[in-house]
Amino acid sequence: MPITKQDILEQLERITDLEPDQINRLAWCDGAVQVTIEVIGDNAQQQRMRQKVKTAIEALGPEVRQIAIEVATPHGQESAPGSNQPKAADGNPLPNVRQIVAVGAGKGGVGKSTIAVNLAVGLSRQGATVGLLDGDIYGPSIPTMLGINHLEVQSRDDRFLPFEAHGIKTISMGCLVEDDKPLIWRGPMAHGAFRQLATQTNWGPLDFLVIDLPPGTGDVPLTMSQLLPLTGAVIVCTPQKVAQDDAIRALAMFRQLGVQVLGVVENMSYFVGNDLVEYDIFGRGGAQFMAEKQSVPFLGDIPINMRLRQNCDAGNPTANFEGQDPLATALPALVEHFQTQVQANQGQAKPTISVH
Repeated sequence: MPITKQDILEQLERITDLEPDQINRLAWCDGAVQVTIEVIGDNAQQQRMRQKVKTAIEALGPEVRQIAIEVATPHGQESAPGSNQPKAADGNPLPNVRQIVAVGAGKGGVGKSTIAVNLAVGLSRQGATVGLLDGDIYGPSIPTMLGINHLEVQSRDDRFLPFEAHGIKTISMGCLVEDDKPLIWRGPMAHGAFRQLATQTNWGPLDFLVIDLPPGTGDVPLTMSQLLPLTGAVIVCTPQKVAQDDAIRALAMFRQLGVQVLGVVENMSYFVGNDLVEYDIFGRGGAQFMAEKQSVPFLGDIPINMRLRQNCDAGNPTANFEGQDPLATALPALVEHFQTQVQANQGQAKPTISVH
């Protein structure tokens, strides 16, 4: 008989020191189990319970191929000293990566992937060794933007070999599936897909790993925060109020996950016409106002620019940094302000910046 969610629950109920109300969440799909348990105690006690849960589920047999266990402290109760949920750094799966930065947004369509690509390319142009993980497993667009959508992923020793384009290393789910195949993920499947891309890619030594997240506040950011020791997150937002509302939710999510918000980028901030007049189509400055109100740094504004669209559609983001128009000025400034904030987050500079 196929394993059911009830079978897993019954296995967990056999753990004598795990009460039913400590099982906060349980999901089962296609051989993957995702469970959240609440445990009061120090780190060692949490780890022991984690192992008991893992052993109990594994006893169901080979049909269980993947187990993801989250240990949380019950809401409203204080933990014993040293009992915080184990951080990703405790078992860092990417020890050769110095800085891991997520680029997220509260909603789609604000240019999050565009900012992630250009941030990675810009860091590389300044001499850093950079990787770009396309964590948007629902709508991967990095292959198009980097011009690698016609290439096939290679592997060696059961590890993906990242592509190298425009001075950066990159991997994307978009290179592993057919172009017209819909990507439909349940929670445990999304967890497994992201984990595999992040930890089974042969990144080598990196100064920065930039992660392009899916929009919103779903499973992937949660998986990322549990799996990887993040330096911080960048939030992309357009100027209008409806975008700010969702960006605030993304900001709150990162704070709740214990991820430092390095700053906010205002994308599609303004448009420069052929008459050289700047038009504030979406209400320039809205994201900056939101950032200041939320007490987070503002990293800069990026204009609406036809070259940006053309170069990214053509898979040539390097060209965005060339020329003398507002785009070629705004992108290097964004990279510089980002690096300043990373240093500030490490206690090497003043904690905030604001660009006017």
